[in-house]
Amino acid sequence: MVTIGTVAFPTESGKEMGKCFMSLPTLPPYMTRKGPYVGSALGVGIKTISIFEYDPSKKAEATEFLGNYYAHFIGVPGFTYSIETWFEISEAFKMIGLA
Repeated sequence: MVTIGTVAFPTESGKEMGKCFMSLPTLPPYMTRKGPYVGSALGVGIKTISIFEYDPSKKAEATEFLGNYYAHFIGVPGFTYSIETWFEISEAFKMIGLA
């Protein structure tokens, strides 16, 4: 199971975002992260994407952790984010009774 976190903010908020990022808590032992990867989009500014991987049995803990994780950025001008949970195909099949 993975959760994909996407962040966007204007370039003017880059230094403040960087300071917040440097003060983030470490990931719990049950979770790994790929990224963050950084890009930009016209009319948006800076965008980042991170992929957090963890066992499905830790979904509740991961959801709580990631909510608090991204809350560190609240108050940075123009900051927006989304968190999406994605399942492996075998997990999705189990949910609909095909496995």
